[in-house]
Amino acid sequence: MANDQKLLDCALALFSERGYDAVGVNDIVQCADVTKPTLYHYFNSKRGLLDALIQREAGPLLGKLLRATFYHRDLVMTLENIIRALFEIAIEHACFYRLQLGMHFSPPESEANQVIQPFVRQQREMIESVFLQAVADHGNIRGRQTQYAESFLGVANALIGLYLNQEIVLDEVLVYQTVHQFMYGIFS
Repeated sequence: MANDQKLLDCALALFSERGYDAVGVNDIVQCADVTKPTLYHYFNSKRGLLDALIQREAGPLLGKLLRATFYHRDLVMTLENIIRALFEIAIEHACFYRLQLGMHFSPPESEANQVIQPFVRQQREMIESVFLQAVADHGNIRGRQTQYAESFLGVANALIGLYLNQEIVLDEVLVYQTVHQFMYGIFS
């Protein structure tokens, strides 16, 4: 395995386990069995390593989410597809999902939060576009698409957080329950 990939893999494991701020460059280079100059050669800094890590790991998540957010004029089915995709991503990429959640909920002025915000914004905008398209079929959504997107992603991330802490199982029953409870709130 190339040194840059070893560094990214070690950074992902360490950042996910301890949080970005709690991991030093020495920890990363020791894990990857390389020197500091090697890390700086590939990434220039710890922040550069984090940027590269987010770029590498975010692609599959955003691609899967983009496919899931295709609106078929059936809001329930589309929301089920979104939840299902997010659950699958969390299961397949548990370390990255834990990392991005931790970064998202870190202080706004932190480096970690600043790096992850564009990625979080993209997720929210994809889901918001579904609610915006659904206005034609569900007029009561009009003007609330941002709120619904944030709420829906928040519910999904809360459930994924419970899964990552081994408190629940992400399965089809939970997909169904989550979407139908959410939709009940929209239609009530």
